[in-house]
Amino acid sequence: MLVLSRKPGEKIRIGDDIIVTVVEVRGNRVRIGIEAPEDCGIVRGELLEMEWTLENKKLPGTVDLLPSP
Repeated sequence: MLVLSRKPGEKIRIGDDIIVTVVEVRGNRVRIGIEAPEDCGIVRGELLEMEWTLENKKLPGTVDLLPSP
């Protein structure tokens, strides 16, 4: 993992199409802005973890009644 230090207003470029900007630092919270193509999925890590946890807590022998989105 690459770890970089940035100040508010500074940017990080990922490849040719993605720019991450540090918008604000307040206490232990950092607000970032992400510029990326519309077809690039951006999801917060905790949402991916929650989805994985829900999928893996299904009881054996159960089936989904609703199709996945």
